[in-house]
Formats: sequence, structure tokens, C-alpha cells
Amino acid sequence: MRVLIIKTSSMGDVIHTLPALTDAGKAMPGISFDWVVEENFSEIPRWHPLVKNVIPVALRRWRKSFFTKKTRQEWFAFRERLQAAQYDLIIDAQGLLKSAFLACFAKGKRCGFGFHSARDPLAALFYHQRFKTAKVKEQHAVLRLRNLFSQALGYTLPATVPDYGIDRQRFLQENNLKKYLVFLHGTTWESKHWPEPYWIELAKLASDQGFLIKLPWGNAAEQERALRIAATCADAEVLPRQDLLGIAKVLAGAAAIVAVDTGLGHLAAALDVPTVSLYGPTHPDLTGALGASQKHLTVNFPCAPCFSRTCIFRDRKNYSLQPPCFTTLPPLVVWEALLKIYFSRPEFSTKN
Repeated sequence: MRVLIIKTSSMGDVIHTLPALTDAGKAMPGISFDWVVEENFSEIPRWHPLVKNVIPVALRRWRKSFFTKKTRQEWFAFRERLQAAQYDLIIDAQGLLKSAFLACFAKGKRCGFGFHSARDPLAALFYHQRFKTAKVKEQHAVLRLRNLFSQALGYTLPATVPDYGIDRQRFLQENNLKKYLVFLHGTTWESKHWPEPYWIELAKLASDQGFLIKLPWGNAAEQERALRIAATCADAEVLPRQDLLGIAKVLAGAAAIVAVDTGLGHLAAALDVPTVSLYGPTHPDLTGALGASQKHLTVNFPCAPCFSRTCIFRDRKNYSLQPPCFTTLPPLVVWEALLKIYFSRPEFSTKN
């Protein structure tokens, strides 16, 4: 059976879809998938063994220059490739008007979320078959997608820990002489940032226990923050800018990871690396990094979770650290959680 998936973005959403493919593969031997995904995330679907073809799309880039000759040429080339195959089923796993629009150009039976389940209810008008799941704000994204795929493909939804289907071993490089931690300190929302002084204190705690710290970054502001953290700790290293494959290799070899609510945190979960994730304005029940080696820490603050990109706390000016909600997650609490998840690994649970 050949299935086309429409799931274009973002990084976390793409990663959330992988366990549904693993479920389908176990229930339906011989099934294979093609995947339409934004060009910036096109590497991720290739890491799942059941994905045969990845069809990159560039909607984010095209809309900035929609009427140029280059954009028109790229659009026609994309559409031609999308129409080159006949699919047994097309699953719109995004549930947006833009994803439903793309699905219409492929050949095959289209299906997706029902009117009350899709992010954009009108997207359901484009499907031949619709399926009812929990709404976006009622269930974790991974579980919603596993439910959608099980209904669309006709197998029983398994009650197992999500299996992202990614072989961590393929990303491992030569062993380092010293174990290291990765601090995923960058995120898009201003309100999701754990205070910089806390990162500095956590780096010192890790260094005192013999850990190296690796600091990736994705833009100028993140690079500057990484440099400031590293300037206070001799064992902290600011990495060169990495592509997605490069950062996957760094994450795969880590002893453990500390992350804010960011797409790379979901990649850490998919690679099954012990990770402590920090949630302030958001909550892990809906979009948290799911996996066997994941620990979620949430703030205890009157307005949390606020789901706001910027801090909306009225008395925030009275706090020296921003955003104020993260003052309830100080470095020592994070460090203790990190040690607990690190020493819970199988190699430490085996008694000699």
C-alpha cells in the first residue's frame, strides 16, 4: 500500500507524525509512505525507514515572492512531481486549508480530520473521508495523529509508548573523551526563554560534576547568548552553526539534554536522548516532547500556562529575571531532575 502524507511544518509537528508511521508499519507490513514537507524540514521524514520519497514544498518562501518567474517555475515543478504517482490514500495530517489545498493536486483518495477535529474546519471540505479525533487543545498532537492514522488505515490504535522509528545509532559519531550535555536554549517565543543567568548557573553545576556543555544556536541572538554563557564556564563550548543533520548528530551523542519548549527538544525525544524540558507559557500535555526518556518541568505561577508569545504578567517589572514564571524553576531544581533522568539509564540500573 502506498500512502501520501501532507504534513509540511513545523519541526515539532513533523516529528510528532513519525510514531503514526511506525504504528502503521507494524500493523500493515509492506506499507510505504511519500511525504510532502517544507524544504527546511525535508531531512526529518527521510530518517524513518518507511518513507520512500520526500517531496519538498516551499510555501513559506514562495509567499514572499509569489509572482516571480522563479516561484512559478518551482510551483509547477512541485505540482508535476506530486501528480507523478497514484496513491492508495492521501492523509492530510495538518488539517489546515493550505495542506488540504496541496492534497487536492495529488492522485488518490483524500482523507483527514473531521470538521470538529481539524485546525481549520473548512479543510474537511476537501477530503473524500473524514475522521473524528480529539480537538487540537484536547489531546497531545502525537496521540491525535496516531488516532487519525489508525482510523484512516483501519488498524487498532496501539496503547504503547510512541516509537519515532529513528535509529539513533546512525547519528552517533566517534566517542568523545568526555561526556557532554546539550543546552537547547533557543526558541521562537520570547516568553519561552529560560532566564540567561539560570543557564549560566546550570553550566557551572554541570562543569563541577565533570560534564562538558555544548551550546548550539540558530540565529545571531542565540549565538550571542551562547557566547555569554560560555564566557562564564571553561567547559562550555559554543558550536558552529549546524544544519539539521549536524545538530541531530550532536544530540544523539549527548549524555543528556536540557531544553526549552522548542522543535529541537522534540528531535531529542525522537532520538531517545534523556531530556529535561522546561515549560512556562506552554504545557506538555498538548505539545510536550514525548518519549521514554523525557522529563517535563512546568512552572508554578498564577498566569501559567498563558500560551502567549510575550509575557502578560502585570507585575513583571518587579522581577529581576524574565519571564517571571520561570523563577519557580531555578537551576538547582533543573539540575536535580537532570541527574535523576541521567542516572536512570539502563547502564546505571544494572548492578554488578
